[in-house]
Amino acid sequence: MPSLLLTAPAVEPVTLDQAKAYLRVEHNDDDEVIAALIAGARIYVEAQTRRALITQSWRLSFDSWPADGRIVIVPAPLQDLTAARVYDFDGNAQAIDTAAFALDPANSALLFVPWAPTQPGRVTAGIELDVTVGYGDAGTDVPEPLRQAIRAITAHWYDNRGLAALGKTSALLPAAADALIAPYRVLAL
Repeated sequence: MPSLLLTAPAVEPVTLDQAKAYLRVEHNDDDEVIAALIAGARIYVEAQTRRALITQSWRLSFDSWPADGRIVIVPAPLQDLTAARVYDFDGNAQAIDTAAFALDPANSALLFVPWAPTQPGRVTAGIELDVTVGYGDAGTDVPEPLRQAIRAITAHWYDNRGLAALGKTSALLPAAADALIAPYRVLAL
């Protein structure tokens, strides 16, 4: 299932001021570095959990409709299906009414009657779904353990910038961050 980020998060789950307070940094000299580390830590947590922390829009592509009428949306959690389309043999898109799908936000899934949707004519990526995912629009919508993992990773990377530049892998991730992230991982079956 190839996916394409359409709209990136508008904010980070941890603000620059929150990170600076956690780091006990009182000057503004490293603001750009800290902001980049926050974004990097968010991306790392999202990759490890297969979740979008702040509201984002994604386009997901499929070759065919699942026979069981259920599409698990990753990254999770699913907020909304904003568009659905299939491509015919000539590569022309045909819109599908999004009302034909039932949202199951608890399981980050879309449900549909398996025989109802138009079958794609294009062999590869003949189906596209545009979805909105994430916990919400504000950092406070993100579960606190994930926000703490971002703070811990940011602090670790900030404190170990020199070691990471030298390729020391022990400087890349604090051990406690994995324990904070683990309960939120979306497992691939």
